Amino acid sequence: MSPTTIDEVIARLEAIVEDCAARADRLGYFAALYNRVTLAVRDGIARGEFEDGPRMERLDVTFASRYLAAYDQYRAGEVPSRSWLRAFEAARDPHPIVLQHLLAGMNAHINLDLGVAAARTCPGAELASLRGDFDRINDVLASLTPTVEAEVDGLSPDIAAFSRLAPKLELRFVGFAMDDAREAAWKFAQALAPLDPCAQVPLMAKRDEEAALLADAVLHDGLVIRAVRARECTDVTRNVESLARGEFRASCPPEVLAPPASA
Repeated sequence: MSPTTIDEVIARLEAIVEDCAARADRLGYFAALYNRVTLAVRDGIARGEFEDGPRMERLDVTFASRYLAAYDQYRAGEVPSRSWLRAFEAARDPHPIVLQHLLAGMNAHINLDLGVAAARTCPGAELASLRGDFDRINDVLASLTPTVEAEVDGLSPDIAAFSRLAPKLELRFVGFAMDDAREAAWKFAQALAPLDPCAQVPLMAKRDEEAALLADAVLHDGLVIRAVRARECTDVTRNVESLARGEFRASCPPEVLAPPASA
C-alpha cells in the first residue's frame, strides 16, 4: 500500500535499507541517502520551517510514493519509468561507483518525479502558492551538505585532493542535482499543473526520456570513474550501512581489505 504519512514513508525506506544491506544490494545506496533527506524534511516540518507543514507533508509523501512505486515495480519484475529503470539496472552492475548510483537515483527522482509530485499536490492555480516552500527545501537539504561533501571526498584520495585545491568547484559538483535540477523541476511542474492527469502523460514521457539520457551520461565509465573505482570499497553491505548513518567513506578499513588468515 502507498504511504499516507511521512512517518510511513520513512518506515518503508528503512525497511528497504535494511533489506538491501542484508542482501548486499546496491539498490540500498540511494534508499539510504533518500531516507536521510526525508528525515531532514520531517524535522523541518516539525520545527515549523515551512509555510504550510501539512501541505509539505503531502508533497513529500506524493514525491516519495513515486520512488517507492518504481522500486516495487522493479522488484516485482515489472518495468518502471525509463529513468528509474536505468538507475535500478545499474545496481546490478559492479562497475559504477557509489556516487554514480546516488546521482542516477537523484536524476530520476528530481528530474522526473519532483515536478509531477508538485503539480499533483497543488494542481492548476494552486501551484504558485507552493513556490516558497518548494524553495525552502533547499534550506532543509543544506543541513546535509557537510555530510555529502564528506562522502564525495571519501570516494578516493584523488577527489579529496581536488576538493582541497578547488573547494568551490566541489560545492558546485555536489549541488548540481540539488539546485539546477530542482529549478528545472519547478518549470516542469508549471507545465504540468494546468493539465488533467491524462494530458500530463505525454509531457511526463518526454521528460522521462530526457532523464534516461542524462542517466546514461551519469553512469558513463570513463577514466576518472575507473581511477575512483580502483580504490573504492566493494563491501556493499558496509557501504549501505555507512550511507544510512551519514558516515560513508569509499575506502574499506584495513580489516576488510586484509586477506583471510591461513588455517
